[in-house]
Amino acid sequence: MADQGSRNIEYPIRLHVYLARAGVASRRKAEEFIAEGRVRVNGTVIREQGIKVDENDVVAFDGKEVHPTRKLVYIALNKPRKYISSAHDPEGRPLVLDLVRRNFSVRLFTVGRLDFLSTGLIFLTNDGDFAKIVTHPSAEIEKEYIVETKKPVPEALLEEYRNGIEIDGEHYTLSSYRYQNPHKVHLVLSEGRNREIRNVFIHWKIGVKRLHRVRIGPVVLKGITAGRYRPLTESEVRWFFRQAGKGK
Repeated sequence: MADQGSRNIEYPIRLHVYLARAGVASRRKAEEFIAEGRVRVNGTVIREQGIKVDENDVVAFDGKEVHPTRKLVYIALNKPRKYISSAHDPEGRPLVLDLVRRNFSVRLFTVGRLDFLSTGLIFLTNDGDFAKIVTHPSAEIEKEYIVETKKPVPEALLEEYRNGIEIDGEHYTLSSYRYQNPHKVHLVLSEGRNREIRNVFIHWKIGVKRLHRVRIGPVVLKGITAGRYRPLTESEVRWFFRQAGKGK
């Protein structure tokens, strides 16, 4: 069953929250869209953050009117190689959303990203609140990856990563690791940054053959074949909201 819940919307509501609840993007990404001038309210381009809209206001994104939905959808999908996690791609490459679009009447977006060549578990939803929980560092949601490399990975480097390393002004810290063999390691991050693992391995001058995400919080990839998906269970969704509450 695709629809897994509903919510009431209380107006007035902040514009970036409105966009997130319309399934345009996560709250953070919606703020970027506003700053880029891609959002109009009652025909006027809005670039200012924090404005509120009412139920009767007309909100458009990229020239198309959008409306919040009360139907909530949460999907776990196994992303294949050479698919883009964004909502569109200037180069016309296949999108993760293309794998589910025909089966859902509501607008969905990906939660976080896996880069073009990476594979594995990614969430899709139309719930901006859920997306914020999964991606925000304060919730400390673990993400587990399998990394296969061309050259052997010295365990001393993984220990260095776990203790915290700085690369080009960015600080990266590994939560834990499991050393399967010199060319295959399992890494767990709780505050993963964009392209973090690839940046770390490039810094080490170790080529990555395969980067595959197998777990986000309690949700594991097992049983979902490449390009397929399943709905998250109610208990899985509740787990993420409980996890967010721990940080308050």
